[in-house]
Amino acid sequence: MKLKIVAIVTLLACFGLTEQALALNQQDLEQLKTAGVCPRCDLSGADLTQLNLTGANLRGANLSRATLSQVNLQNADLTGANLETAVMNSANLRGASLIGTNLKSASLENADLSFAGFIGANLEAANLKGAKIQFTNFRGANFRLTTMPVGFVTADKDYWWSLERTTRRECNKFKSENTPGTTCYTE
Repeated sequence: MKLKIVAIVTLLACFGLTEQALALNQQDLEQLKTAGVCPRCDLSGADLTQLNLTGANLRGANLSRATLSQVNLQNADLTGANLETAVMNSANLRGASLIGTNLKSASLENADLSFAGFIGANLEAANLKGAKIQFTNFRGANFRLTTMPVGFVTADKDYWWSLERTTRRECNKFKSENTPGTTCYTE
């Protein structure tokens, strides 16, 4: 009987420690609010609604499940940040750097993404409905099942120009007879 009690207490303690390890770091949150600089911070699940974080440094930060609705992140650096399932509705990301950022299943409805860089970002299943995308750089971004600004949802299959080709494509597949060059890479 004592062995069962010890096992149950140990198991519950392990679950409690796991929950703390995955929780928001309150010191990181205070550092962000006061200095606007918090690279590689753990802000998972944080409520940052309507904060002014213009030019903030959040490189590599964990903002998964965070609420960033109506936040001002103009010219912020979110390079390599994890924003999976984050809610960023009506956020100002004008001129922000989101290079290599994970935005899987994030909501960016009505957000201003003008002049932002999403190079190599993961936008799989993200919601961009109503977002402003004037001069936004999406080079190499993953748009699988993404809701685009006009409301269309992208395909769940890889595109022929995808960087994640599963099979080698035939070169010059779309080449007309009089056009020099090639339409795909060769090894």
